[in-house]
Amino acid sequence: MMGRRRSEQGQLFYAFDLEAAVLDLSWVRAELAPHYSHTGRPSIDPELMIRMLILGYVFAIRSERALCREVQLNLAYRWFCGLGIEDKIPDHSAFTRARNERFREHDVFRRVFERVVAACIDAGLVGGQGFAVDASLIAADANKCRSMPGDEWSHDIDPATVERAVQDYLANLDDPAWGAASDVVPKFVAPADPAAQWTGALRNAAFFAYADNYLIDVKFGIIMDVEASRAIRQAEVGASQTMIERTEATFGIKPEWLAADTAYGSAPNLHFLVDEKDIAPHIPVIDKSVRDDGTFSREDFIYDETRDCYVCFNGKILPRSSGSRGPRGDDTISYFSRVADCRDCPFKPQCCPKSPSRKITRHVHEAARDVARAIAKTTAYEQTRRDRKKVEMLFAHLKRILRMGRLRLRGPAGAQFEFTLAAIAQNLRRLAKLTFHPPDTAAPRVA
Repeated sequence: MMGRRRSEQGQLFYAFDLEAAVLDLSWVRAELAPHYSHTGRPSIDPELMIRMLILGYVFAIRSERALCREVQLNLAYRWFCGLGIEDKIPDHSAFTRARNERFREHDVFRRVFERVVAACIDAGLVGGQGFAVDASLIAADANKCRSMPGDEWSHDIDPATVERAVQDYLANLDDPAWGAASDVVPKFVAPADPAAQWTGALRNAAFFAYADNYLIDVKFGIIMDVEASRAIRQAEVGASQTMIERTEATFGIKPEWLAADTAYGSAPNLHFLVDEKDIAPHIPVIDKSVRDDGTFSREDFIYDETRDCYVCFNGKILPRSSGSRGPRGDDTISYFSRVADCRDCPFKPQCCPKSPSRKITRHVHEAARDVARAIAKTTAYEQTRRDRKKVEMLFAHLKRILRMGRLRLRGPAGAQFEFTLAAIAQNLRRLAKLTFHPPDTAAPRVA
C-alpha cells in the first residue's frame, strides 16, 4: 500500500506553492499506483523518494546515506521534499529497490526530465532555432584488475545466472547505442559491467567508461535530451540521432541547424541531418580525400551533377565506373579517367604520377557533405563554433560541481538513470537561476 503524502508542512520554510514554483510531481502517485499493493503496511511515498534523489544530484550529494543525513538536518531540504519537522526520513536502502523495480519499469525519471524541459520551454528559455550536441566520457564502476580480454568474453550466457548490469547489456545488444554500435571486439571487458567501454581517448591511462550524450538548445544552454551510450564514436552519433528524433516527437521542436564537432561529420550522419531532417549541419566534415603529397585532391576536380562525372584540369572526363559501389562494397562510387587521356597530359605529374590513370571516389551522400562544406565557409559558422562550447561547459559543470566524474551504478540502465538525474539537476539549476535573474532575451547571432 502506498504511503500517504503529508501536506501539513505548508509554512515550514517559504510561503509559496512548491509545485507551481519549483517542480510538480503530483502525477507520480497516480502513475505508480499499479506497482504498489493495496494491502499491508504503507510504503514510502514515491514522490518523496524522487524529490530526495533530485535533491542529491542538484547539490552533488553522491551518497544516498549522506543524502538521508542531510535531509534529516536541513530544513530547506525538508521543505523541498514536502516533509514536516517531525517526519521520518526513509532509510537509504529503500532507494535501491525503488530504483531497480518501480522507477525503472515506469521510466519515471525520463518523465520527470521531460516535464522539466517543458517548464523551461514555457519559461521562454528554449529558442528552438539552434541545437548543439556532444558527448563526454564518464568513468564506469569497473576495475581493470577484474577485467578479462575481450576475445574471451562471450554473449552466449544465460541472463538468469548473471547480475542485473549484465542482463541490461544483453537485453540491449540490438540497440545502436550498445551492442549494435560496433562489432569490433574491445581489448578488455569488465564481466561485472560489459557495457562499459575500455577506452584511452583521453590520452591518459585507459579506463572503462560510458558516454554521456547531451542535446542542448544554444539560447540558454537548456538540455533538451540526454542519452547514455558506449564510449565509441558510432554509438555517440547514433545517440545524437535518437535524441533529435525524440525531441521532435516529444516537444514538436526541430532545430534549423545543429552544431557539433568533427566526430559527427560522417557522411551517413550528414545525410540524416540534411536529407531526412532538413537540418543545416554546422559540423566539420570528415574527409580523407585531401592529399598531402602535393598532388591534386578530389576538391581540385569539378563534379558535373548532370552527367554524374568529374572533369579534370585538362578538361577530360572521369566517368563513373560500371559498378555502383566501390571495390570494397562500401558506400563509395568510383570514377576513373582513361589511360589515353592521362598518358600525354601535362598535369599528370601533379595528378597521378605513380599510376597510368586517375581514380576519384565519391560517397553516395556526398551532396550532404557538400552542404556542410558550404556552411563552414559562412560567417554564421563562426558563431555556432562558439555556441557549441556551451555543451562542454555543461560537462565541466557536471564533473566539477556535481561531482559526476565516476558512475555509482552499473549497466546501461544504471548509466541512463544517473545521466538523466544529472540532466534534471542541471536544468533545474538553470531554470531557477534564469527565473529569478532574467537574462537578456536577445536571439543568438546566427544567420
